Amino acid sequence: MEKYLPRIVDEEIENSLEIIGAVLIEGCKWCGKSTTAKMHSKSILEFQNPDKKEEYDSIKNTKPSLFLDGEKPRLFDEWQMYPVVWDCIRTDIDHTGLRGQYILTGSAKPSEGKIMHTGTGRISRIIMRPMSLYESNDSDGKVSMKDIISGMDISATSTLSLEQLASVIVRGGWPTSLNINSNNKYKISSEYVKSLIHEEVNSVDGIERNPSKMIAVLRSLARNISTSVSNVTIEEDVKNSFAEGISRPTLNDYINTLEKLFVLENINATNLNFRSKLAIRTKVKREFVDPSIATAILELSPEDLLKDLNYFGFLFECMCIRDLKVYTQNMNGEISFYRDETNFEVDAILRTQSGKWGAIEIKLGSGYIEEAAQHLLKFKNMVDTEKCGEPTFLMVLTGANYSYKRSDGVYVVSIGNLKD
Repeated sequence: MEKYLPRIVDEEIENSLEIIGAVLIEGCKWCGKSTTAKMHSKSILEFQNPDKKEEYDSIKNTKPSLFLDGEKPRLFDEWQMYPVVWDCIRTDIDHTGLRGQYILTGSAKPSEGKIMHTGTGRISRIIMRPMSLYESNDSDGKVSMKDIISGMDISATSTLSLEQLASVIVRGGWPTSLNINSNNKYKISSEYVKSLIHEEVNSVDGIERNPSKMIAVLRSLARNISTSVSNVTIEEDVKNSFAEGISRPTLNDYINTLEKLFVLENINATNLNFRSKLAIRTKVKREFVDPSIATAILELSPEDLLKDLNYFGFLFECMCIRDLKVYTQNMNGEISFYRDETNFEVDAILRTQSGKWGAIEIKLGSGYIEEAAQHLLKFKNMVDTEKCGEPTFLMVLTGANYSYKRSDGVYVVSIGNLKD
């Protein structure tokens, strides 16, 4: 049996099981939900097991509460295949009042109307993403995000080279890929995309979707990764592949499906208050949950990224956003971005539940650090700190090798040093 690599959500799962009846772990397929959930459970029902389908169908149609019989915590893997189990769990928790009874995993959101109750107060939701660089042991973790938010001094040196960054982007954060030493590790994301296009986008709600058009939509999203790409742009891209193009309702359906499958994650514009009267752009950024999805769709190798540093930078931003979300989830961190009508932009704004906030510029190379630091200092002066408070940190997150705190207070942090 392969050694289990701890995930940052492990602590969140344990804490939730101590205070509430059930935990739902959601996220895209292949990110490691089932493996992690099994570490916290004592019995399991794998709803995707075809050998058990007839038995499960019979239980669903006669006495669905039988699904709950088993040692606790009891795991229901891919629960959305039998949504009735949600209401059974909620009812059981209402009756018993017991904590830490059930764990559910899901790689798709069930269709509307499939469950009767929200589960609020009974079932805690936890998002799980592909592995961050710290979880995959590619970051040495010498710099903590918590320390940065606390304003502590830092000093570290990363050994990750530009070539290695290209490699981990194309490989992605898929746990299965970590056990492959050859270039075959890059094929995991390609297999994931094949599964997504030919199986998942149809099985999520039983509606058949055109694989070729879905590929065209995904390619457009991949080419425009880490940007606020408009539906008009995607429609034009699809029309280059299909003379008849794609209708707006169909495009909306395709994008909604990718969101239901946790493949796309929107990043909203910030809600900070500003002194300036400039209009703030509110269109969301669409990011893949892992940058390797984009490279797999476009069939790019690490060598291809090294030949196109501009696109490499956009993929690097996607990877950094993934890691920032993983590292700040336990503190209920929310990631947004800023762009105004003059196209002045800040890549990421991090706000914690306690109200602390910080601004982050993401730059692949060291040559842009000074410019990015000055950019952040300018942004700080644009924010109405009387309403929002002073930023607890300003940070340039980079692919360069050194992590330190500048004399002006701006942090420079290598992604190869960062952890939660």
